[in-house]
Amino acid sequence: MRKFIIEKEGTPDLPAMMLATVEALREIGGSATIDELDEKVIEIEGVTEDEQQIPMSGTDPRLRVNYYLAWCRTYLRRGGVIENSARGVWSLAEGAKVVKSTDDTEAIYQQVQREEREKTRLKRIKEREKKDKLKPKREASMSVTSEEVEDEATVSDWTDDLLQVLRSIDPSAFERLAQRLLRESGFTKVEVRGKSGDGGIDGVGVLRVNLVSFQVFFQCKRYKGSVSASEIRDFRGAMQGRADKGLFITTGSFTAQASDEATRDGATAIDLIDGQRLCELLKENRLGVQTQMIEQVNIDTDWFRAI
Repeated sequence: MRKFIIEKEGTPDLPAMMLATVEALREIGGSATIDELDEKVIEIEGVTEDEQQIPMSGTDPRLRVNYYLAWCRTYLRRGGVIENSARGVWSLAEGAKVVKSTDDTEAIYQQVQREEREKTRLKRIKEREKKDKLKPKREASMSVTSEEVEDEATVSDWTDDLLQVLRSIDPSAFERLAQRLLRESGFTKVEVRGKSGDGGIDGVGVLRVNLVSFQVFFQCKRYKGSVSASEIRDFRGAMQGRADKGLFITTGSFTAQASDEATRDGATAIDLIDGQRLCELLKENRLGVQTQMIEQVNIDTDWFRAI
């Protein structure tokens, strides 16, 4: 029996989703990446492909099921039930032993909510005290920074801005970007065929691994939602007997069924690059993405008053 339902509006039952997350992590073996964990929850709960593709709103392309599962991990982490490593691997913590029902996850959910309200109250008090202390006679031009808690479900990530840019460019430009990325990643003889009507195949490249070379067909989709299993099957059908491997690149995501189809036994393997992974690859190869260290200047007003 399903613990939660994903609908187009309203907030799903987060304690139920939290319990499903813990149970999925237990079934996997105690640790998993975000993608593995989300896919296992979706599998256990029987979330359909249509439900997986429901966005937060018309202006917010983030998928509801993944968004709320991210919130669940946040609550469970703060409740000491699960923990995550620097490499993004989630695992069961000591607190997971006592989580057996939605009553347990409901208690964690309410406790974290109370802690957040108290944290917000104390922050407001601190900000008011800071304003009372700092009352300069003249306006000074300065950059004010504040400490913020970075949270997986709430931080506005740079990848959101990058994905918005990628979805706005011309389809042919996106294909050329994929071509450049593959070249930077070690592919040779990368050719774009997007306008040839070649069964959905956008391009082909050759990847050499030691003494062996593989011909790889790739397809590019500027999606906001999820790529379905049927689209993976169509792509495989177009490349059948013509390539050693396939590569599907999208600015969106892939449904759990699409991921299963991509690695189905007895079929030509298709590697999947979703929007988040695409952003990381562009960053690693410095293609339109630059990183820089920002100097932060803090002014100690008490020091000046005491001089």
